[in-house]
Amino acid sequence: MTQNSMRLEFPSKSQNESFARVVVAAFASQLDPTIEEISDIKTAVSEAVTNAIIHGYENRNGKVVIECKIEGNKIEIIVEDEGVGIEDINRAIEPFYTSRPELERSGMGFTVMETFMDELHIISEINKGTKVRMMKIFKSVTTRE
Repeated sequence: MTQNSMRLEFPSKSQNESFARVVVAAFASQLDPTIEEISDIKTAVSEAVTNAIIHGYENRNGKVVIECKIEGNKIEIIVEDEGVGIEDINRAIEPFYTSRPELERSGMGFTVMETFMDELHIISEINKGTKVRMMKIFKSVTTRE
């Protein structure tokens, strides 16, 4: 089974969100995804990176790390920050819940990630950061050796 991986690290600035999304989409393109599959990945990565910047660092300086691994017809994407962490993950994943209502956030980030990816796992520790692990199975791909 073929395997490939990459790691990207960048400052937690909002203008880097689109950069991260495009880099992950370019990496995923080696699986020859459909337009819908690549769009799903871009949307999920965008939400995860935005959460890290806005909620993890509360617009303070920090770093965001993205690691991607392709194995067969699956891509695993990990978006990690060293920010404030999530106090209550179960509450945070509820649709429309936001920890920053003053910013008029929709509270749909995790719901969007869950909708567009096949798996979503969130690990977080207060004052240590959050790791969002997402996995997508490309149905358009026949497993290649």
